[in-house]
Amino acid sequence: MYFLVLTSIAGLAFIVERGLALRWKKVIPPEVEDAVDRSGSNPKEGAATVERVCKAHPSPISNLLLTARDHLEWPKQENTDSVETRARHEVMQLERGLVILEIIVGIAPLTGLVGTLHGLITLFANLGSAVMTDNAALAKGISIALNTTLMGLIVAIPSLIAWSYYNKKVETLAVEMESLCDQFLRSQYREKVVEKVEA
Repeated sequence: MYFLVLTSIAGLAFIVERGLALRWKKVIPPEVEDAVDRSGSNPKEGAATVERVCKAHPSPISNLLLTARDHLEWPKQENTDSVETRARHEVMQLERGLVILEIIVGIAPLTGLVGTLHGLITLFANLGSAVMTDNAALAKGISIALNTTLMGLIVAIPSLIAWSYYNKKVETLAVEMESLCDQFLRSQYREKVVEKVEA
């Protein structure tokens, strides 16, 4: 039971921490999104604006856009590859702690079951004693033993909900970040193609 209490505290801490870390405005600030949207009209000035806004609003999407901005001299495919490499790192940071919730989902019910079995084994070992001949005492002992299974489920269910929700949220954020980076790169390299054609 003590282990389950510690597990529940750890699970709650990770649920709150990931809830704060995965806020949309923290991962993709609206200012950065607006800067990317406006960068298409004037790519040269837009790139400078995106860089300035990203530095003013540090976030995972800002890190990706700054990586793209720093490598605009590279061919588009190489720049895209560098952004994808950085994106994997950023997504790993967003997923940090979710593995703990996944572990809690697996071990909490099993720990509760182990506690129940231990309690029942102890209970039935003392069944022949005078104290345990009373049916009320036997029922109370079984009830106490089953509490660990209940506690294990109480810990596992919210952790499972949070783990599923945060996994989906990370996936949604990753798709949005990919879309913004692609939009930025397209606007910048389109300008280069236009300049070559005019030359």
